[in-house]
Amino acid sequence: MAEPTAAKFLQALKAHGSPEVAEKTKGYFKSGKGEYGEGDRFVGVRMGKLFELAKEFIEMPLSEVEKLMDSPIHEARAGAISIMGKRARRKKTSDAERKELFDLYIRRHDRVNNWDLVDLGALYIVGIYLMDKPRDILYKLARSKNIWERRTAIVGTGPFIKQGDLDDTFKIAEVLINDEHDLIHKGVGWMLRTAGDKDYKRLCSFLDRHAATMPRTALRYSIEKFEPKQREHYLGLKKGLE
Repeated sequence: MAEPTAAKFLQALKAHGSPEVAEKTKGYFKSGKGEYGEGDRFVGVRMGKLFELAKEFIEMPLSEVEKLMDSPIHEARAGAISIMGKRARRKKTSDAERKELFDLYIRRHDRVNNWDLVDLGALYIVGIYLMDKPRDILYKLARSKNIWERRTAIVGTGPFIKQGDLDDTFKIAEVLINDEHDLIHKGVGWMLRTAGDKDYKRLCSFLDRHAATMPRTALRYSIEKFEPKQREHYLGLKKGLE
């Protein structure tokens, strides 16, 4: 295609939109008044189609990607982050370009206002870029007042786990272990469970210290793959203090 632009992407989004899907999606992402993502609009594009469009528009200049980030349409911002994530994962992408993608995601984190946007960006833009770099930014994000920055901190360790590098996952989980938000509990539990796939004993050691006091959702997510007897053991530690 001719140079892909934000305007063309929005046009394509709207062509594939559905009011019925939009209403369902709005409820799924809890984007009503007073909920996460307040003010978001939805055009009703299913995620599979959204990812297809992101692939089609993968060469969009970052100045145009940032225009999508500014859109009030949720799927436009999801498309922008998906485009960046797909670029970050390409073998031919240079480290300099990955830094540009990382910098844009971090700089415009104000436009990341729901868990799906975090997970697309944290895994494929943040984590991949930081694989061979200092990770101080994750600890700064973990202590942020913004829930989505905190979720980025823990989910961003996902690519490290795949390489068997678990230190940051467990350290950031400790920072967030008593967070008040359910979506942080889920993110922490998800990454702990994934880390446990690599080092079961280390996860058990973490849970021996924290299971009794950590949020129930985080605990349940982290022990999801345990044998029933082991799950009962850690849930029993939790119940003992309730």
